[in-house]
Amino acid sequence: MLGSVFGFIYQCGDAFAFLVLAACGLAVIFGMMGVINLAHGEFIMCGAYVTVNANRAGLPLPLAVLCGALVAGLIGLVVERIVVRQLYERPMDTIVATWGLSLIATQGTLIVLGSSVPGVGVPLGSFTVGHYSYSTYRLVLIVVALAVLAALYLAFNKTRFGVLARATIQVPHMAEALGVDTKFVYSMTFALGAALAGLTGGLYAPTMTIVPTMGSTFIMEAFVTVVVGGADIFLGTAPAAAVLGIVKAAMTSWQGQLFGQIGLLFAVIIVIRVLPKGISGFILRERS
Repeated sequence: MLGSVFGFIYQCGDAFAFLVLAACGLAVIFGMMGVINLAHGEFIMCGAYVTVNANRAGLPLPLAVLCGALVAGLIGLVVERIVVRQLYERPMDTIVATWGLSLIATQGTLIVLGSSVPGVGVPLGSFTVGHYSYSTYRLVLIVVALAVLAALYLAFNKTRFGVLARATIQVPHMAEALGVDTKFVYSMTFALGAALAGLTGGLYAPTMTIVPTMGSTFIMEAFVTVVVGGADIFLGTAPAAAVLGIVKAAMTSWQGQLFGQIGLLFAVIIVIRVLPKGISGFILRERS
């Protein structure tokens, strides 16, 4: 009995970590900037590829993961300045542009690096509860997901950059009139979202096959979490990931991985029917 209860809690935590880490970069870019980034999965893929290659070159895994996040963030900075910056007043065009970037990145990686690269082994081993064995690394991912949420909260609420970012998003013309370099704030925010995507790819690189299309593993669940959570990353993303993590774990335990995915989609349909502005919209409405 204890082993079954722990197994379900472990699955819920694992699903929560996956959803938070997959969605946080997308939530920053969409929630703070209103840009629908369909290349989000490719930033995740970039982080995974850089992490694997850095680790094979001799860097310890934590440093390799940070390298993956840094490279993805730098690429995000370039993408924002060259492509996205021209399209802030044309949200539908950002969808087409980032979708095109995702196709270029996927096919370019396939041509240059091949269909797959050797991965890295899952570190830290496993532990046993009851009759079942669990990965210790998955527990680390849960802790990292909570740490990322805490770091984002502090960054956007306790730092000068956070104040400028929130001012730029809420009243950009007023912020610009007061001397805020809004273009710089937009660039840094997009780069942060891309770096978070790269961090996700690096963290999950040891757990999955590294292929050019691996971003698609994350993109659906990332968008689902952002849609359910709403525009506010702090009031929406974490509660949405918790709710959807429980749904996914319950359906997966009951009927397997496929039913877990189906359960997520049904949960989204129900939530957006009842709460059109997501969980964060409901919380903000209740507060007011």
